[in-house]
Amino acid sequence: MKPTNESCMPGSCEYWMVSAAAGKLGSQASTLGVRHIKDGTLRLQFNREVAYYAKSIVNDVSQGKKSPEQGLQDLKDEQSSLLSQSFEIAQKGVGAIAGAFQIATGAGICYGSAGTLCLVAGVPMMAHGANNLYENGRNLLESRSDTQGPVRKVYQEGAKLLGGGALEGDMAYGTADLGLSAYGVGRMVLKPDAWRLFRYINTDYIRSYKAMGSSALIFEGVSDSVTGRSMYLEYKGNDK
Repeated sequence: MKPTNESCMPGSCEYWMVSAAAGKLGSQASTLGVRHIKDGTLRLQFNREVAYYAKSIVNDVSQGKKSPEQGLQDLKDEQSSLLSQSFEIAQKGVGAIAGAFQIATGAGICYGSAGTLCLVAGVPMMAHGANNLYENGRNLLESRSDTQGPVRKVYQEGAKLLGGGALEGDMAYGTADLGLSAYGVGRMVLKPDAWRLFRYINTDYIRSYKAMGSSALIFEGVSDSVTGRSMYLEYKGNDK
């Protein structure tokens, strides 16, 4: 089949723009494959499939089956899809790690307060942490995004009893999660060099965020941003 447009012939500017875009798509697939696919055989298969797809677009343009604009748009859409999937995987990973940190922080609150803050802060934080670890871990393993843990369902049932629905329960869950995170960062903890034979005094304590390393503090901010973004997208999706 002959090209329907002379500008689509190999050697033209438009054709080479499509070829360059196809090359960028292949490079991006290779980078994402290394980041997310640990099995070498599966990673090679993934890269080959993306390369075949990109080549088919270039061939369609060269044969006049697609215009250069259509070819560029198809490649751009595929690139956006890959980036979106990569971000979703990264988001689930952050949620799972944050959940593990919440469990450890909750346990630390119970231990550090000799049980006095365990019921009001330690146990809720550990419960949220376990729920976040379960939801994000299962979403990662099963390539899904709709897992709901038992703690979230408790919030949803509570919202229904108050005349709301699942959305209100999810918003309450997210708000509580952010509140617990803020408490964990702002609570008083012993200074690293504090030492007393019998009893600690106020000057032996500092805010938790001052004792955290910069990496941990940045991760906490990223985790909270992910939670806030998820709440916004869920509310926006149900507001239509």
